[in-house]
Amino acid sequence: MAIICISGLTGSGKNSAGEALAKLTGLRLISFTFKNEAKKRGISLMEMQKLADENKEIDLNFDKRLVEEASKGNCIVTTWLGPWMIKNADLRVWLYADERVRAERIAKRDELNADKALAHLRKRDADNISRFKKHYGIDITDRSNFDMEIDSGKHRPAEIAKIIEGKLNG
Repeated sequence: MAIICISGLTGSGKNSAGEALAKLTGLRLISFTFKNEAKKRGISLMEMQKLADENKEIDLNFDKRLVEEASKGNCIVTTWLGPWMIKNADLRVWLYADERVRAERIAKRDELNADKALAHLRKRDADNISRFKKHYGIDITDRSNFDMEIDSGKHRPAEIAKIIEGKLNG
């Protein structure tokens, strides 16, 4: 029963790598995102972030659902806090990329110009880092509990999936 958690900052490629790994391995993909939650509520992502900062219950309910779903096993979890929330994860992976690479991805995905994408990325990263410290005492910049780190700026999602699969099987 494999549980793989993939995390990283804004635009690091968590979801893309998770989707590629799910295709490769046949494991279920668990990808709860604030983007999806904001869409359901009819608000912007940054409004959702602000609500979560003001109301800890939003994060707690989100993470409770995540832990319940992951406890069924045989899954890939692609969320910011998955590696900290899923205590019995078999593999914890941190994806990173240069800030400019991540901003380019955000610009393309969200149809923003480069400057707006970079500002969005910086704000979102800072807000999440601060909120996770405040609500959980978790410092997501400390990656000492990860089994591996992969530069997603140098590897495409399918390559990342193969690297992770190799680590899992190796």
